[in-house]
Amino acid sequence: MADINEVTDQTFSAEVLSNPLPVIVDFWAEWCGPCKMLTPIITELATELKGVVAVYKLNIDSNPQTAAQYSINSIPTLLFFKNGSIIEQHTGLLAKAPLKTKISKVFQI
Repeated sequence: MADINEVTDQTFSAEVLSNPLPVIVDFWAEWCGPCKMLTPIITELATELKGVVAVYKLNIDSNPQTAAQYSINSIPTLLFFKNGSIIEQHTGLLAKAPLKTKISKVFQI
């Protein structure tokens, strides 16, 4: 797989909140159809933005603590972090071009 890593309840703080890069976390689950449709889009963007933006996936079924902490009620949900703080959130499927535009605007890259 490309430049996308799984993050867990145990690794979330170190991988996401302490990351010097801007971070996108894709909250998803195996049973979620739109999540599966978003995965190749997120994977492509992770590859294109490698070294500029860190991209992680978090399975909400395996990691309910982090999902609850961020009040994830619908998936897929993307959380955009900068310096450990959420600066943007998007829920639902988004095509590659609008998602790339959103990432550029949110992180000013």
